[in-house]
Amino acid sequence: MIIGVPKEIKNNENRVGLTPAGVAELRKHGHSLLVQASAGEGSGFSDAEYEQAGAQLLPTIADVYGQAEMIIKVKEPIAQEYPLIKENQLLFTYFHFASGEELTHAMIERKAVCLAYETVELPSRALPLLIPMSEVAGRMAPQEGAKYLEKPLKGRGILLGGVPGVKPAHVLVLGAGIVGTQAAKVAAGLGAQVTIMDINLNRLRELDDFMPKNVVTQYSNEYNIREAIKTTDLVVGAVLIPGAKAPHLITRDMLKTMRPGTVLVDVAVDQGGCIETCRPTTHEDPTFIIDDVVHYCVANMPGAVPYTSTLALTNATLPYAVKLANQGWQEACRRDAALRLGLNVVHGDVVYQGVAEAWNLPLVDVNSVLEGATV
Repeated sequence: MIIGVPKEIKNNENRVGLTPAGVAELRKHGHSLLVQASAGEGSGFSDAEYEQAGAQLLPTIADVYGQAEMIIKVKEPIAQEYPLIKENQLLFTYFHFASGEELTHAMIERKAVCLAYETVELPSRALPLLIPMSEVAGRMAPQEGAKYLEKPLKGRGILLGGVPGVKPAHVLVLGAGIVGTQAAKVAAGLGAQVTIMDINLNRLRELDDFMPKNVVTQYSNEYNIREAIKTTDLVVGAVLIPGAKAPHLITRDMLKTMRPGTVLVDVAVDQGGCIETCRPTTHEDPTFIIDDVVHYCVANMPGAVPYTSTLALTNATLPYAVKLANQGWQEACRRDAALRLGLNVVHGDVVYQGVAEAWNLPLVDVNSVLEGATV
């Protein structure tokens, strides 16, 4: 199979879809790798390293899309990439269709095969291709929140961990999944007083067993959230419903009950955000203020630490990329139920329920699409 790795062109996105080690592994299986020149520079990987691993370097993104049968990326295609995508071309990347109506319709129109990292799901309900970036984003959230709590950046002017004789900041984490757990651990490690909320009592019991004493668990409901935000300094939104829009746990009217300079970090912004007033921002312009509350809603947080993120992502995606390349997407998805759940849009049809519901589109059974597909 001919596999293409374009350079990411989303604002301040420095990750790349495949490391030189990933190129070498796919070459070992007999596949051709086309990498856009300078695609890996932002992550610390030179063109020479890709060439040594067996890739052919191409000068433009159009060259990569034009020749590749499978595209391996990090972020969803943006508008200027839409015309480059060919019918039947396999795109293996993060899509987050449930928060992007224009993107959804564009991929339907292009009749591409869109296999989304974020909806590949194991029988255990784990999301193996989302976990590494969730770990990075979760660990970054308190770090970014601590920075924007500084007064020159319009925050409350409070040190997350406090000092002897002065109380530490109070951090509220909404969601006890991968992101929330990592965020709570880092915030606690910095010395903050942390409350983590979720509706899964079994998960809260697990956290209660191994989290440090400055982390407390609480059942998530509107009343508890409304009470907690009155005295919270930093809120981390970490709620995920695979492939669907995140619910708004913090609504517009709640902002008026928060103290001026409170910081909100919505890690769920890729999926529509769990804070109603959040909208996607960039590393170039990461925050905005509503009702004296600082909103940090960068949609690609791990892009700020691209070396770590690219290595972590390739570790997770490479085994699936090898399956797709060796077997073809149709056969690979027939054999692997987790990979099959990654299919979101195929040949103009929406085959993932969360996407269909988000934009009121007809849902086509993915199994019927696979039965009708030829290798």
